[in-house]
Amino acid sequence: MIKVAPPLRLKDLSGQIVRMAEDAVTLAEGVFETTVRLGVTGLSKAGKTVFITSLVHNLMRPERMQGLAAVAEGRFEAALLRPQPDPEVPRFDYETHLAALQSPEPRWPESTRRTSQLRVSIRYRPASFLRRQIRGSATLNLDIVDYPGEWLLDLPLLQIDYGEWCRRVLAECDQPPRQTLAAEWRRHIDSIDPVAPSDEGAAQQCAQLYTGFLRAARAHPAGLSRLQPGRFVLPGDLEGSPALTFSPLKPPPNGRWRRDSLWSLMESRYDAYKERIVRPFFRDHFTKLDRQIVLVDVLRALNVGADSVGDLRLAMGELLACFRPGRNSWLWPILGRRIERVVFAATKADHVPVSQHDRLAGLIGSLLFDPMNRATFQGARVETMALAALRATRDAQAKRKGVMLDCVEGIPTDGDAPKVVFPGDLPDRPGDIAADGAAAYRFLSFRPPQEAGADGRGLPHIRLDRAMDFLIGDLLT
Repeated sequence: MIKVAPPLRLKDLSGQIVRMAEDAVTLAEGVFETTVRLGVTGLSKAGKTVFITSLVHNLMRPERMQGLAAVAEGRFEAALLRPQPDPEVPRFDYETHLAALQSPEPRWPESTRRTSQLRVSIRYRPASFLRRQIRGSATLNLDIVDYPGEWLLDLPLLQIDYGEWCRRVLAECDQPPRQTLAAEWRRHIDSIDPVAPSDEGAAQQCAQLYTGFLRAARAHPAGLSRLQPGRFVLPGDLEGSPALTFSPLKPPPNGRWRRDSLWSLMESRYDAYKERIVRPFFRDHFTKLDRQIVLVDVLRALNVGADSVGDLRLAMGELLACFRPGRNSWLWPILGRRIERVVFAATKADHVPVSQHDRLAGLIGSLLFDPMNRATFQGARVETMALAALRATRDAQAKRKGVMLDCVEGIPTDGDAPKVVFPGDLPDRPGDIAADGAAAYRFLSFRPPQEAGADGRGLPHIRLDRAMDFLIGDLLT
């Protein structure tokens, strides 16, 4: 028996046409929707959390973002938060951080302690006349990936074995100020035999003393930066984990040890740390980035002196050596992504007057010349600048001994009233930094500004828009 299909009614036909039209719109939106992953990193207190919070706030209220060409040219339409693409990665807590900055008693938000992610979708009109005719607007999905710079300092460990790591750490701890800070841990490992039978209690005690040394070095006024393993000072979800129960030891005499020795136990845990923690972080997060901004707190190091600046230079050099800069080709799914654009930003530019911002940017360029030059040689585009993601001061002037000085005015973190501060003249190059920075500079910490963004505009900043124009401006054309 042959079944005859019922006649197609006008109502059904119109429904099919609507669905086909919706499918066509969805397809068109997919064609004109691109995604870029922006990595935000820097060592502790460099300002990563504030940077991301201010960036998102200003993208959704772009009036202060005139340095972003799409805004200045009137092509920027809107931006909004959308669900992030990686559900297994914690979401960056934008709302909580913004509430801290905009509370009646503004306070700086909690620092980065783990990897997090946020997606901001930007709707814009293409600069190309032809593309505007094909489709009026397009969408850029900006996936912002926040991760502690201290974790990046572990990546060089992938290239060295346990014995080499021990020798390097011990050599560094023979020099001040590490020599004093590591004294208790050094006395302990000097008193034990590395080839003695392995003992869990001995391993835990070594690890606790070594972790105490790293955390003391991180909090020390000297502002030490090169602290490995990074998870010992910022453990994230690994707090209290056996994965962090190891420590450098004195190398065994004659390079011989038993398989059941304390040295062998520490070596196996060091290797497991690299393979189960460091390498997955590198593979799952770091190698997927397209653009990168590196935030550097140069002023904190300058406050201490030349030794702290030198330690920062070495730490950042090791960190940046792990980057994969260069242009992406059509073979990137096979060869892996490369970071095409990098901004090296000296943060907290509002702590010095505008007249010194060029010096601050030049200083970071000098400090990081080698990794920047390497990235440029490999095909990446590199930029340096001084910026403040949230401006907490204003420029002012004061007279001293008949001379007018460029100063900044703000409320210090330990004060209740505005104060005019002359921070000192920044050096032209790192070689001019005095051994005792405190004698030459006075870079204070300031409270967040009152009622930031209360006028309906984005949070006040310095060059946040220029940084983003360099990083994603080409994708908004």
